[in-house]
Amino acid sequence: MCGIVGLFLKDQALESRLGSLLTDMLITMTDRGPDSAGIAIYGDGASGRTKLTIQSDTPADSFAGLVPALADHIQGPLNLSIRDTHAVLTLAEGASDAARAALKDLRPEIRVMGRGARIEIYKEVGLPRDVAARFDLATMSGTHGIGHTRMATESAVTTMGAHPFNTGEDQCLVHNGSLSNHNSLRRKLRRAGVHIETENDTEVGAAYLTWKMQNGATLGEALQSSLDDLDGFFTFVVGTKDGFGVVRDPIACKPAVMAETDRYVAFGSEYRALVNLPGIDTARVWEPEPATVYFWSNDGAPTTQGKAA
Repeated sequence: MCGIVGLFLKDQALESRLGSLLTDMLITMTDRGPDSAGIAIYGDGASGRTKLTIQSDTPADSFAGLVPALADHIQGPLNLSIRDTHAVLTLAEGASDAARAALKDLRPEIRVMGRGARIEIYKEVGLPRDVAARFDLATMSGTHGIGHTRMATESAVTTMGAHPFNTGEDQCLVHNGSLSNHNSLRRKLRRAGVHIETENDTEVGAAYLTWKMQNGATLGEALQSSLDDLDGFFTFVVGTKDGFGVVRDPIACKPAVMAETDRYVAFGSEYRALVNLPGIDTARVWEPEPATVYFWSNDGAPTTQGKAA
């Protein structure tokens, strides 16, 4: 049992409140996932720049002198912004692969949590309230974000085992449920060259979507294919550079509720995660249909796609 939250803002006036709204939603889901928590925030991106969110269990040592050390290996401007055990490394567009390779050699204890032009991912072991406070999540702004509270069932309670999982540029996934074919699919994806770091089934789900899109599928098509290729019970919320998507398996036994107003679209594992959102009393509230892909984007109209017969 885990808790998922998501918030996609239509009204720019709410962007400065994204972090605080998501933090409240996340903390409300504590009893669904007290082991660890995480959040992905899509904020401003600078033209020609990309970001790596990195993590270390010994940040004082790992982050000290990191920028000058990387400057010997990577061309272009570098900037490091530290938040507790995480830091956001901003670098020239196209330099993320070189940065990851350099980090592996220079500071092997550093782990990459996320990469992309706009995405930042913060996740750690602990109660959601404590994790949110460590990273000061309530002060963050952006256009949309997703979060997760975890109750571990199939892998260890670790930072790397916490959600969200990022396996593609500006793409991440949070998940409530269990995938029964993740071991065989992990082997298949690794043979196809997809990078998977953990034994967590959710990372396999994220990597599957990345793999499908690398082979020409849109996010909607990848989510649609997941209904046929992934075995188990699942509710997915996927973040992308421009929006977020939702899909539930055909049985849809994992709880989910959505709300939409002219200012936002919100997702929660339970309605109580949404009750403090502005205007929730007049929102359209519904339960997402089984085997149906929903997607909202900053660059287009909302999309709903039913499962093909």
